[in-house]
Amino acid sequence: MIGIFDSGIGGVTIFREILKSIPKGHFIYYSDSINNPYGDKSKEEILTILDNIVTKLIDMGCLIIVIACNTASSIGVSYLRKKYPQILFIATEPAYKMVHDYNPQGKTLVMATRGTIESEKFLELYHKYDNHNTILLPCIGLAELIENNGNVSEYLNKILGQYKNIDNVVLGCTHYPLIKTEIKKVLSNVTFYDGAKGVTKELLRVLKKYNLNYEFAKLEIHFIDSSQNKFKEKIFWELLQ
Repeated sequence: MIGIFDSGIGGVTIFREILKSIPKGHFIYYSDSINNPYGDKSKEEILTILDNIVTKLIDMGCLIIVIACNTASSIGVSYLRKKYPQILFIATEPAYKMVHDYNPQGKTLVMATRGTIESEKFLELYHKYDNHNTILLPCIGLAELIENNGNVSEYLNKILGQYKNIDNVVLGCTHYPLIKTEIKKVLSNVTFYDGAKGVTKELLRVLKKYNLNYEFAKLEIHFIDSSQNKFKEKIFWELLQ
């Protein structure tokens, strides 16, 4: 069983990519919407939350767990790997290196939670591939707005309106790919980069390295939402299509 978790339904953007390569896998998706957003919480709060989720997924039979959340990955993956050495963790990273690979000279905007942007893991990545033409933008509250179907357009106009001639937009939160259309309305013709393909590639590499079976007769997906919100489950299945 492969576990996937996020601070809500945003991780579906990674899950959709995983399903392209593992169309008949057995998955548990854990949506922790009761604690959304992670990005505005302290490190100690986040680690406690992650402990609780990972314990639940292990009890349900998960041997490999995808952290489909940039904030949780940046802050917690090293801690989780040390505490649960028997579990294989696949982390999500903001796709800043992709800018270096595909358009290193382009004016770049990194949209992420405050927790991700301030994390040691992200800053190490940023300084390694800094194109000296990058703006780091902590989008406080945006993941929560997306999660709760809030007024995203008004928010984006306020925080993005001052940025012009942007070439690259790094979507450093798994919720943000859900609002690409709205972002383009403000920034016009930009190229988006996110971590979904990289996470999928790493998951496949680890599964093959440890010779773990991931192909079954049929696809099985179990959805769990920590707030037991039926609306979240409805949106999850709609977005997964």
